[in-house]
Amino acid sequence: MSDFPTSDLPLGNVPLGGLPPRDTARAVVFDPDGRLLLIAYEASRDIDPARPGFRRFWFTPGGGIEAGETPEIAVVRELQEEIGVRDAPRGPLVARREVPLTLFRRHCFVRERYFIVRLPSPEIDTGLLAATENDPVLDVRWWTLDELAASGELVDPAGIITLARRLLAGDIPPAPVRLA
Repeated sequence: MSDFPTSDLPLGNVPLGGLPPRDTARAVVFDPDGRLLLIAYEASRDIDPARPGFRRFWFTPGGGIEAGETPEIAVVRELQEEIGVRDAPRGPLVARREVPLTLFRRHCFVRERYFIVRLPSPEIDTGLLAATENDPVLDVRWWTLDELAASGELVDPAGIITLARRLLAGDIPPAPVRLA
């Protein structure tokens, strides 16, 4: 995996390129053993030219910010909906990403905010996850960062593993890093 995060890049206003915006709040979720929680989805199209037919990717929990919500409130709501954790202990905003994506079979310009969340237990309830998602959910898993890095799985965004290592080491960025 690549070392994409850097806190020295200005975030500024990224042009939307005529695409509709979608603001999201996501969580870099750790359990007490330092494992990272990711959700596997099936993309609507092939995602790796070297592997025709390959559509699975791993993503952090989170989702769209609803009208009237702040990113801080949205990420807590999303964690309750997706993994059944009420009042998740949300930490600071640690990363951002602004990128055009095909999300839920529509093209949009996604503006993501990532918060660190350290759960007191690995116990989660994903019973409602599939009902809240538009793309097929294939799996939910706690990963050690070494397992994830060695897995060959596609993780989006690519810099999330490097960011997770930094966060586990106690290095909380003073300003959100930019993920590619």
